[in-house]
Amino acid sequence: MKQKKLLSSLFAVVLLFSLVLAGCSSSSGGSKDTDSKKKDVTLDIFQFKVEFKDQFEAVAKEYEKANKGVKINITTVGGGEDYGAALRSKFASGKEPAIYNVGGPQDVEDWKNKLADLSDTKAAEAALEGTLDGVTVDGKVMGLPYNQEGYGLIYNKAVFEKAGINPEDIKSFAALEEAVKTLDSKKKELGLQAVFALPAKETWVTGLHLSNAFLAGEFDGNVLKAFEAKNVDFTYGDSFKKVLDLQNEYSVQPVVSLDYSKQVEELFSLQKVAMIQQGNWVYGSIAGIDQEFADNGIGLLPIPVKGYKEDSIPVGIPMYWGINSNKDEATTKEAKKFLDWLYTSDEGKETVLNDFKFIPAYSGYDSSKISDPLAKDIYKYAEEGKTIGWTFMGYPTGWGQDTLGIEIQKYVSGQAKWDDVVNVSKEAWEKARNK
Repeated sequence: MKQKKLLSSLFAVVLLFSLVLAGCSSSSGGSKDTDSKKKDVTLDIFQFKVEFKDQFEAVAKEYEKANKGVKINITTVGGGEDYGAALRSKFASGKEPAIYNVGGPQDVEDWKNKLADLSDTKAAEAALEGTLDGVTVDGKVMGLPYNQEGYGLIYNKAVFEKAGINPEDIKSFAALEEAVKTLDSKKKELGLQAVFALPAKETWVTGLHLSNAFLAGEFDGNVLKAFEAKNVDFTYGDSFKKVLDLQNEYSVQPVVSLDYSKQVEELFSLQKVAMIQQGNWVYGSIAGIDQEFADNGIGLLPIPVKGYKEDSIPVGIPMYWGINSNKDEATTKEAKKFLDWLYTSDEGKETVLNDFKFIPAYSGYDSSKISDPLAKDIYKYAEEGKTIGWTFMGYPTGWGQDTLGIEIQKYVSGQAKWDDVVNVSKEAWEKARNK
């Protein structure tokens, strides 16, 4: 009897243990099934660079194919539109993007509550020295560089040659002015409408890019110094005025209605003007109209800042990728993975160099594969140390376009004096920084 009770008890224990194991197995199996079904993730990207819109969208599609469950939606706002205003509107709508662009320390300050720490990404580790300075706060990396860019005066090589001008000799304002007058005197035989096409309608061209060349000097070319400055003095304001006047006087008119598209695609690409103030990002637009001209007919001259640097071009990081810290963990993780893939994988690197035509801001790239002539010129200026820092990323929010750019529009159309431009802009900077 005792033996039967013992066997019965043992059977009960074994049965109970089996049920527990079965339950555990069932539970862990269910968990495994859940884990194996990767949650679909949508990456909404809101970005500013219109020049590589098509290529970026094509790459996103390829990434989706290789990464099942990932959907990438790209919205591009740039060119003649105000990206900053569009981004604020996008967030206000409640449809916040997962990945978006910030321009440097001022943008990082403005968006600090919606930026994830990217210090743990492979891209942050590979970023070139100094490229993260403007987006690093308390040791945390809040943005990843797009690329390196440079800008200056893009010129038509054949036109210069026909006019008997050696671009190598243009390393001062005096030399530039002489070349411009020579070109103007031969407009008819050179088939030009004008020497320049100044797109004053685009306040980023004048209020950000052109101004940067002449304001960088008073901040030692340091974006953080500009960001921390309570005042702006226009130390090289006279030089600024001379270059602006030169472009305006010898430009297709009226400059206030001349936009980026007309400047780059219609006037310069069709060789109706000899020079435009732009950067390497225009290569794709020119190539889309005249591949031969884009590959062999253009070069880059410096923007001469008398009293500071007359033989240099501004080189810097145009924008940074930020990741929205408000998104869930899965989205944030996938966003980091995508940006890491784009800039650090072999496939991504090929895309950055060959499809985007970027000058890399990261280590591990073969610089000999930089293909377009403008990028090569910029790389050469950088190698020779003939560069001006991009301090406009440290301007007060909206100041460059909404204040200085607008005042420049008034000036070039004869509605304001240069002193008005300077004084209004000084006051607006001081007011923004001393709130």
